[in-house]
Amino acid sequence: MHRTAILLAGLIAASAAVSATEQPAPKLSAAECEVWAREASFAQSVADHDAAKFVEHLHADASFIDGGGNVARGRDGVAKEWAPLIAGKGIALHWYPDAVTIAGDTGIALSRGPYWIENLAPDAKQRYVAGRFISTWVRNDAGQWHVLYDGGGGAPTPASEAEIETLKASRKTCPGS
Repeated sequence: MHRTAILLAGLIAASAAVSATEQPAPKLSAAECEVWAREASFAQSVADHDAAKFVEHLHADASFIDGGGNVARGRDGVAKEWAPLIAGKGIALHWYPDAVTIAGDTGIALSRGPYWIENLAPDAKQRYVAGRFISTWVRNDAGQWHVLYDGGGGAPTPASEAEIETLKASRKTCPGS
């Protein structure tokens, strides 16, 4: 029993030491940084309540899946479904990428990162919820990236103001090469 406790304590200490050592962010390719910038621009279109800019980011055959599993299909369908979010009436949606991956086919990219939704009602019992998004981007023949699939990693969870401030402060630029 004593040896097991010592072994367990050693494993915990080693694990903590590895966790405490921050790994450098992987260097992303120029194309991955293009997607990173495009994702950030997409988020900015919502923050600016600019429906036209939002639509410019959408692939014609886009499919967006909300936290409830509902699917909006096609550029027009997604734009219609997202119109209240873009308008910022009652809620504000924010997000940013923290990882982009391109593998194999260099015309397809995966972007991931945090998002948060703020309930703008003055008497909101739960002001914030947060989660993670996953978006698939495709590059057209002219070299422009458009979002084809968008969805989260499950339903958002309640978040405190301090947690949202930490998310805001964690935004970084693309760690390009």
